[in-house]
Amino acid sequence: MNKKMYELGSKRSVIRDLFEYGRALAAKIGEDKVYDFSLGNPSIPAPDCVNDGIRSLIENDATAIHGYTSAVGDAEVRRKISNYVEKEFGFSLPSSLIYMTSGAAAALSIVFKALVEEGRSEFITFAPYFPEYKVFAEAAGGSLKVVPAADENFGINIEGLEKAITEKTIGVVINSPNNPSGNVYAKEEIVSLSKLLKKKSEEYGRAIYLIADEPYREVVYDDIEVPYVMNYYDNSVICYSWSKSMSLAGERIGYIAVSPNAEEAETLFFAVCGAGRALGYVCASSLFQRVCANGIGQTSDIEIYKSNRDLLYGKLTQLGLKCLYPKGAFYLFVKCPVESKVFCEKAKELGLLFVPSESFGVDGWVRIAYCVSPDMLKRSLPVFEELVKAVR
Repeated sequence: MNKKMYELGSKRSVIRDLFEYGRALAAKIGEDKVYDFSLGNPSIPAPDCVNDGIRSLIENDATAIHGYTSAVGDAEVRRKISNYVEKEFGFSLPSSLIYMTSGAAAALSIVFKALVEEGRSEFITFAPYFPEYKVFAEAAGGSLKVVPAADENFGINIEGLEKAITEKTIGVVINSPNNPSGNVYAKEEIVSLSKLLKKKSEEYGRAIYLIADEPYREVVYDDIEVPYVMNYYDNSVICYSWSKSMSLAGERIGYIAVSPNAEEAETLFFAVCGAGRALGYVCASSLFQRVCANGIGQTSDIEIYKSNRDLLYGKLTQLGLKCLYPKGAFYLFVKCPVESKVFCEKAKELGLLFVPSESFGVDGWVRIAYCVSPDMLKRSLPVFEELVKAVR
């Protein structure tokens, strides 16, 4: 058997391990005594268009929705995505450059596989980052280089990136709104990033791709704008998912979009198709392709996440903890008053579960996923107070 695959399968990620621990603990001591903030698993119901769409499709098109679509996705679904992008972001994205996938994880895996070639196998991302990027890159035959955060606001470290790029660099992966920090990259940062990538592409005589991982695009607060990267950089690829915006994490549905302005865009898209074929990612869920396309632009009640954010941020800062104010996603990044391992272990003793930041390439913080029920969050606040007193 493959030793690397054995290692990945026998040792779960820290996030998944905590989630399973929480389920076992809840069965043992009762769910009301466990406050699980470990996993970005949406608790808000999907918008009405999801259930309504499922019912309508089952009643009117029951045979087709359970059959194959085209390997790249249903043509009408791709057309609806194309129309939405042009209307929402003012960018003309041909439906012929959209590939339907089983969520953002499949999208990233496919894109990495499509881009890796002999002599160019290196991807770069910024800390803090989603740890599975490394897994996906290495499985595709590449590697992941991590640029340290510029500061504790966790913006784009342009200087660090410029030093990190080499002739082996294929692409730079960004995640905004960001998991785990909740930060959203400003337009000025995307412009600076685009200028650097264009300069470096010209220097090496080959495109360096900007790969935008966007499962949290619509989960933003306070009228924050998430720049659409294709409007700023030609050699860009978007990996999108409806998992978070429509509370469909378990349905695994999303897409890849290749910019029509990219060098040899059609060739790149065919490489995406070939990677999807090689990995077995052909024909994403027929039912949920159509459900999401029919409800495109609609979201779960994001205001509930905002309320959770405000309540948790307010309480923890009141207790004297340093927290990064989340502009988007549904995670609160909290600076540990003691060593993060000690902080997390003490929290577990009290039934509080959250993820140490070392999993995300940053020392001394924890990620708290507040995509939980408001009731659970409110019940947890006295326990947070107990935790802070205990570690001090």
